[in-house]
Amino acid sequence: MKKIKYFTALILLTAIFISSFKIAYSDNLNSNNYRIQFGNLNIGGEKLNSGTYYLSTSVGQSVAEKFSSNGYIVKAGFQYLKSIIPFSFSISDISMEFGTLTPSSPSTQTTNLTVSFGGAGQYLVTAIEETPLKTFDGLNSIPDTSCDGGVNTCTTTSAKVWASTTKYGFGYNMSGNDIPADFTDSTYFRPFPDRSAAASPVTLMSSTNVGKSRQSTVTFKINISNVQPAGTYRSVVNFTATPSY
Repeated sequence: MKKIKYFTALILLTAIFISSFKIAYSDNLNSNNYRIQFGNLNIGGEKLNSGTYYLSTSVGQSVAEKFSSNGYIVKAGFQYLKSIIPFSFSISDISMEFGTLTPSSPSTQTTNLTVSFGGAGQYLVTAIEETPLKTFDGLNSIPDTSCDGGVNTCTTTSAKVWASTTKYGFGYNMSGNDIPADFTDSTYFRPFPDRSAAASPVTLMSSTNVGKSRQSTVTFKINISNVQPAGTYRSVVNFTATPSY
């Protein structure tokens, strides 16, 4: 059988950063003669250090502690002034060029997601595709994978084996730090949730701890049938990183 060649498949990746700061309120004490913001009077506080230690102190604070409940976190006290940790998220390659696709011959590309600094608490990285892979005129598309089918039918939240070269579509595998447990090995894939079908983003990386130098690899995979119409196919996948403070 003569192989039918296809034009470039392109996946554009975008990164969005959302900071989950909570609004906190405090009393202002005032009269015609004075105004005190953040009603906390301290005896003293300073930084102490030598060649073997570093110590930040405060004296006389009545409520120097971390307080939390559903919907808020309050870090009260001099020490928390320096506890804000920057958050950094990056994608190593934001354009996946698959080149010419051949039927029943899967093509893959990889990119790395890195959380260099993870805020002062937990973090979350989610993803969603804007549409399935489509031609520019929108008339033809490459479906999202369902993996090998049967007991190995994958979903947007459950990775399954995708090893058959006669099972077609577009999907992804993950390896590395803080990834979902269902990515057992390199043969396990999921489809991305589709925003155009009113789907919600799915979690790719998460931790309840501060993330520092955490990295995962996303492997994109496309496999087409011999009846797939020729053309240039394109999709956009959005990654959103959200730290917690």
